[in-house]
Amino acid sequence: MAVIASNRDSVIVVTVQTGQTPEGAPILRQRSFSNVRASATDQDVYDIAVALFELQDLSLIGVRRDNRIDLIEG
Repeated sequence: MAVIASNRDSVIVVTVQTGQTPEGAPILRQRSFSNVRASATDQDVYDIAVALFELQDLSLIGVRRDNRIDLIEG
């Protein structure tokens, strides 16, 4: 039987630099924001992440979108 996939929602995962080690290497952390609508465009997701981190003193290193999909047997 075939599997039916339906988009549920997405999660924005951002990587930020929170500081440096004594040796000068960057300290990176990830932050997640859930319940992003599956219908949101990739550009909108990116723009929101950039806007959020422009308000903070943290350097934005990367933005990732994780899509959640429900799979059912159909």
